[in-house]
Amino acid sequence: MIDPRLAEVVKAYDVRGRSPEQLDPALTRALGEAFALETGVAGGGTAVIGHDMRDTSPLLVEAFSDGVRAQGGNIIGIGLASTDLLYFASGDLDLPGAMITASHNPAEYNGIKLCRAGAKPIGYDTGLAAIAEQATELLARTELPEPTGTYEELDALSRYAAYLHEIVPIPDRRRLEVVADAGNGMAGHTVPSVFATLNVELTPMYFDLDGTFPNHDANPLDHSTLVDLQATVRETGADIGLAFDGDADRCFVVDELGDVVSPSAITALIASRALLTTPGATILHNVITSRAVPEIIAENGGTAVRTPVGHSLIKAEMARTGAVFGGEHSGHFYFKDFFLADSGMIAALHVMAALAETDGTVSELMAQYERYVASGEINSTVDDGPAILEELSTTYAELPQDTLDGLTITGDRWWFNVRASNTEPLLRLNVEGDDDETMARVRDEVLAVIRR
Repeated sequence: MIDPRLAEVVKAYDVRGRSPEQLDPALTRALGEAFALETGVAGGGTAVIGHDMRDTSPLLVEAFSDGVRAQGGNIIGIGLASTDLLYFASGDLDLPGAMITASHNPAEYNGIKLCRAGAKPIGYDTGLAAIAEQATELLARTELPEPTGTYEELDALSRYAAYLHEIVPIPDRRRLEVVADAGNGMAGHTVPSVFATLNVELTPMYFDLDGTFPNHDANPLDHSTLVDLQATVRETGADIGLAFDGDADRCFVVDELGDVVSPSAITALIASRALLTTPGATILHNVITSRAVPEIIAENGGTAVRTPVGHSLIKAEMARTGAVFGGEHSGHFYFKDFFLADSGMIAALHVMAALAETDGTVSELMAQYERYVASGEINSTVDDGPAILEELSTTYAELPQDTLDGLTITGDRWWFNVRASNTEPLLRLNVEGDDDETMARVRDEVLAVIRR
């Protein structure tokens, strides 16, 4: 049985909890030891570790590193990093990795994202449960072994920036005016290095690293956090706005009018670009992306594969299918030439490259990929999620249904998906229709069942 303290913080894809109340140095050290044993780092191997700007991150880095070193493993520390910078280091060095971050969660949280060598994800069913079980045994000891492994530091940021420019070259034919909102998160550390050699006039917003998030939560999935960026784009007449989450592995785009570009449209754009260089390739998209995505993939000669939501699931499916790219409607984008890992920065560079190849605007560029009207994700607190899903299935029994991830029901001019949260008593609804009226009608019908 897993220690109750670990059960609180070990989630489906990572470790996350309030720190230090839930995720403290003792737990983190035990997780570091267990990680070393699970990944083969114990007894002389090496792992790479990075961290975000939260106040508790340095303490957790020290504790996790001590755990790895107590098992005879060695640590390469890359210091302050975005999560995709840590993935790059893991792939580039071919070493297991740990990223100390709570991503977009509020300031009182922290966490750990883990991967095997080559940035291969570790989720609950692919090692994280085993790590929690091993850590449970380690926590029961009365004495802690002394760290014997080595610790060295490495600057990975410059190599990361150079690599991104190799895989997404941006033509120099026009100067782009870009507003970037780092939300006081790790994009404030990585954007200056990545953009330094580009033909870009950059307006930085909230680039000071501050784990208390004094300006707004670093969670662009919540569109209320984009208000400042939208206003600045309009006021400055910029070509494009970029908003990153706390650990900068997600990026949302705002066009020159200040309107938010759908992540599904960005998925379709990047898929189209990928199919120019790899004709006939497989592209992944999750169950809540717009149906425009598989349509556009097919129109460009590619093979679309639909997947459940979740980064470890998508990375595994990319490896299985040989897909060159995968997109999630949550703003996560995955790239074969980036060790199958997700990177908000690479997605941003693709949009900027596509824009630089034209004389037009972002809204004009993206219009061809925005075909339908979406509700956005609507969360409802429920007492009995399975019973509601069963009722919805019965209500729409005459229509095509699937249960790849939650329940998806498809009509002639609309579809909706309802799926349960992994961590909360919530049902998440996404609706898409051919027009506003259709989407609103279906949305309201389904919500009436969910919230009855």
